[in-house]
Amino acid sequence: MNNNDSLWASLSVMSALLCTAVGAALAKTLFPLVGVEAVTALRVGFSAVLLACVTRPWRARFDRGTVCNLVGYGAALGLMNILIYQAFSRIPLGIAIAIEVMGPLGIALAYSRRPLDMLWVGGAALGLFLLLPVRTGVSDIDPYGLLFALGAAACWASYIVFGQRVSSLGTGKAVALGMLVASLVAVPLGVSRASGSILEGPVLVSGFVVAILSSAVPYLLEMFAIRRLPQKVMGTLLSCAPALGAFVGALLLREKLTYLQWFSVLLIVCASAGSAVCGREKSRSAAWKLRQKDECPLRSYARGNGDQDDRTEAAGS
Repeated sequence: MNNNDSLWASLSVMSALLCTAVGAALAKTLFPLVGVEAVTALRVGFSAVLLACVTRPWRARFDRGTVCNLVGYGAALGLMNILIYQAFSRIPLGIAIAIEVMGPLGIALAYSRRPLDMLWVGGAALGLFLLLPVRTGVSDIDPYGLLFALGAAACWASYIVFGQRVSSLGTGKAVALGMLVASLVAVPLGVSRASGSILEGPVLVSGFVVAILSSAVPYLLEMFAIRRLPQKVMGTLLSCAPALGAFVGALLLREKLTYLQWFSVLLIVCASAGSAVCGREKSRSAAWKLRQKDECPLRSYARGNGDQDDRTEAAGS
């Protein structure tokens, strides 16, 4: 692999993260029009259709045990999207994403007992503590937004566990089937709780764009990058997601973070990057190893994310 390949692959990863953050920002502008649940339904529903068209999951064969794990996988994915969008509606993007990545980071660190890993645990814990509304300077953070983000982190961790159990399907088909299950959770809820007409043309078009930015474009960009970058480089780049989210939130949504909040986000970014760079080979998640196969997973920062499978494995590198 030459330097030009590495450069373009790195730019592809950063572009994928940027698209995901922009998709989350666009989704946030739709919340006042039709409600958070309705926007989640549009994002998950359109993503399910897009993934099904790309991966053709109906060709997969599975037994009853795999079906049960797929239900858990899809339910975790659907709830993750619902909860992170609830968090986005209450707190800045960068803070919500930083808290959400605690889920995959926790899974990654759970595989290792080395003293060095306690440094990443401590950094992430300190970053989270500084975001809690118990100190002067961060009291403007909605506590319910923090709880929703923590719930999304827990769902993301569950998503990883169930994802490993359905990995025999191939990552692309597993994510597509999981997204179809997630749509069965998110779409009925969103339609029933829509505060406006979810079927209006501009709303549908915007929802489709959110799905494209949050799913299709990152998927294609990472397909290009995954075979051209070492795992540790990929993990380090993906760890920048919270910082990019905060930047996009400030640029497009006028979300202003205090210096302490920026410091907290950067602590979590550094903890995630440190875990990616210093993690042992044997502690890397099985999901990451699937990246070496022909099918490439869809990122789930839907979160503007829904599909952050890739980010999880990056944190666990």
